[in-house]
Amino acid sequence: MIQKLFNPLNKTIIRSLLLSTLFMVTFGVTSTAQDVDFKEYSGEVLDNKTKKPLVFATLTLEGSNVSTISNTEGEFSLKVPESSIGANLIVSFLGYSTITMPLAQLNADNNKILMSESVMKLSEVNLSVPKDAEALVRETLKKRGDNYIDKPTVMTAFYRETIKKRRKNVSLSEAVVNIYKAPYSSNKTDAVKLYKARKSTDYSKLDTVALKLQGGPFNTLFVDMVKYPDYIFTDESISYYNFSFDGSTRVNNKLIYVVKFDQKSEILDPLFAGKLYIDAEKKILTSAIYSLNITNKDLAARMFVRKKPRNADVWPTEVAYRVDYREKDGKWYYGYSNVLLEFKVDWDKRLFNSVYSMNSEMAITDWEENVTNSSLKYKDRMKSNIILSDEAIGFADPDFWGAYNIIEPEKSIESAIRKIQRQLRRAKGDNSGTSIP
Repeated sequence: MIQKLFNPLNKTIIRSLLLSTLFMVTFGVTSTAQDVDFKEYSGEVLDNKTKKPLVFATLTLEGSNVSTISNTEGEFSLKVPESSIGANLIVSFLGYSTITMPLAQLNADNNKILMSESVMKLSEVNLSVPKDAEALVRETLKKRGDNYIDKPTVMTAFYRETIKKRRKNVSLSEAVVNIYKAPYSSNKTDAVKLYKARKSTDYSKLDTVALKLQGGPFNTLFVDMVKYPDYIFTDESISYYNFSFDGSTRVNNKLIYVVKFDQKSEILDPLFAGKLYIDAEKKILTSAIYSLNITNKDLAARMFVRKKPRNADVWPTEVAYRVDYREKDGKWYYGYSNVLLEFKVDWDKRLFNSVYSMNSEMAITDWEENVTNSSLKYKDRMKSNIILSDEAIGFADPDFWGAYNIIEPEKSIESAIRKIQRQLRRAKGDNSGTSIP
């Protein structure tokens, strides 16, 4: 089936290619966001020696649930309530010594936070390592009720999805969502409510294909493998993997075992491969970075491509995931996740393929205990098959985010937005009375 859309920018018919991730389920949520007076700090997180940017470093306001994360260029922006500007900022990054510094030491912008790699002490390097890596993973998953938040919470999160044609940004959608997070000891599914959303899309760069990501924030939410282990490690499927130790590192000044995993050679179904970062003392999963085996091109296409043009073959060439957890008061919780999907479109009677990438990421920026354990009405719940770009309303409001923390946009995204905005304004002037998507 081909969905046809009219594109007023180039007056052509666009065939819609809808993609979905493996994880498609339904649920709901509520809203806790409040407008408050705040002060904003921005800058970069860099390696102390090489000055290279540290990607996905976590910045947290000490004694609070307010946090953000650095982007792929190491840049960050953190909005802090005026009542908390006397607090400390905690900066952490996998394999580096955690920094605690007073906010008073920061300028409003152009801050450079330099982090040093954590040097392992000899006593730590020689620490007894469990003999059975698989048993360690099983124990870690079983202890989720003890080590992760055990009360219902309402989380505020920033979500972004981008589409690129080769290296050029062609579409950007962003949202603030509220997540009603069930306790990790519960099998109850989390719920999500869309609070604010905006988009910008340059359809002229998408050839004859309008790409849309189905599932929106749910694609990133289900990467929380501690809450949703059945999407990757069920009691049965965990035995389909080989597990082995791959050294150790540090996070938040804690010793971390690195466990490598991949599917056994006799298993034919596409499974995952990657690394798990597990706290050596308390058996807590702190991070996971992994990818899906998509060597079977036809099967991978059936898994991810919902609709496509009749005159093209479409298949993913990379499917990668990342999830990071944060700690407060001895309890851990989902903090950030990222999903990358790259794919090719092979057109009939065309010499060259089209190469696209779709990236979605979500970061928890604040949360509070859901004391009354309230839930969402059905009409307020975001559907798991949402297409965020269809729900968003555009980049017209300069004060859109207010006091909300976001992931600082990459320079390439910022320039793409400005270019797309100019193009849309020109198109609107040339096509009066015609709506712009």
